[in-house]
Amino acid sequence: MYRLDGIFMNDKIVMPVWTIGLFIVVMNTTMFNVSIPSIIQDLHITADLGSWVISSYSIGYALSTVIYSRLSDAVTIRKLLTVGLCVLGFSSVFGLFAHSFGTLLTARILQSAGAGVMAGLGLVLASRYIPPERRGSAIAMISAGSAMAFGLGPIVGGVIAEYFGWNGLFAVTCLVLVILPVLLRLLPREEAPPFRFDLAGACYTVVNAATLLLAVTQLSWLWLAISVLSFAVHAWHLRRGQETFINPVLLRDGTYRKLVVIGFCLLILNLGNLFLMPLVLAKAFGLSAMRIGLMIAPGAILSAFLTRFVGRWIDRFGNMRFLLLGHGLLALVLLGFFACVGASPFVILAGYIVFSPAFSATLASLNNETSQRLPKPLIGSGMGLMQLIQFFGGSISVAVCGLLLELQTHTALVPSYKHVYGVLLAVGVVSLGMLLWYKQGARQEAAAQ
Repeated sequence: MYRLDGIFMNDKIVMPVWTIGLFIVVMNTTMFNVSIPSIIQDLHITADLGSWVISSYSIGYALSTVIYSRLSDAVTIRKLLTVGLCVLGFSSVFGLFAHSFGTLLTARILQSAGAGVMAGLGLVLASRYIPPERRGSAIAMISAGSAMAFGLGPIVGGVIAEYFGWNGLFAVTCLVLVILPVLLRLLPREEAPPFRFDLAGACYTVVNAATLLLAVTQLSWLWLAISVLSFAVHAWHLRRGQETFINPVLLRDGTYRKLVVIGFCLLILNLGNLFLMPLVLAKAFGLSAMRIGLMIAPGAILSAFLTRFVGRWIDRFGNMRFLLLGHGLLALVLLGFFACVGASPFVILAGYIVFSPAFSATLASLNNETSQRLPKPLIGSGMGLMQLIQFFGGSISVAVCGLLLELQTHTALVPSYKHVYGVLLAVGVVSLGMLLWYKQGARQEAAAQ
């Protein structure tokens, strides 16, 4: 039990329940991947339209995450959670009866509008109501829940789609309606401070992210021009506004900017790898969706199992050690994939057993470091912006990896995947370089004090 400003929260109960809810939400991002061929066939749509079942959810999820985080400065977590999970739950009920592409896409977009509440407020909750000496464990639990959901999503999605059809996938996210009353009973009762919500800034942020993603995924100069214009208008808004949605104080903080770049790179590595592994296993080795899931699952399960230990180790030994160790392990796995990805499916199995726990520990350390660096008034906006940029990095990663494979149509199958893994390895090296720069700055700052 921890008390902050007269508010009590039993984090040893709240955080595991919250992680279960987050697990359901994050798994919803990967469950539909294995069902896209069936959806295309059943609804008689093109593959391009079918991809929007995934991309629309990813875009909406990233944007709603930062919106809920920012709103937590003005609205209590209990109210935001009620709205978000009700939107997610009832849109999932609607999706159970979707039999056309229009209703399916509507259900997915509505799902994404509610889903961001779990990711957006989880770190805010931990940062506000868990003491620093235990915060690493809580954030590690959240990160491991996400990692396990990414890994188990294809397995769960494959089983449900095979026996119940793709509509049955919506039944999983209906479970958040069961979790909601439990969390409302456990969460602290807050009083929201006076705050003016910047609706225009929120709209600019949505347009910025959506247009840039469209420019990349559609390879459109028109969307790129619109995106550049929207960023310019948003910059003008930040200079003249007060209490803006994206706090300009964050953007002027060089330390925070370095951490954001590291988070962006980490999600590029994770989602890029999760996108490539199933393709390699299916196309190079002819594995079914079920067997692909079984190859990926051990890494995700191990990551979840190690959560309790990783969190304690982060609290005991500090964030920097795990950031450096995690980056090193991620780079080694990507180097192994770059060199040997076509040798055997067990290369993927062994690599992800190392990759998944390393990513979870690294992301938990990064988020914990960020939460400790941010002053309390900036936690909501700072953690929200961090997560938006992380998810944006993941969305960009999948699009770019797909484009790189498409550009290599005249290259042999295995070498083309090796080339893309080489790009991911380069991103990992950039992230490590940024981390070392951040560490040097932190040392100089500590010496000056």
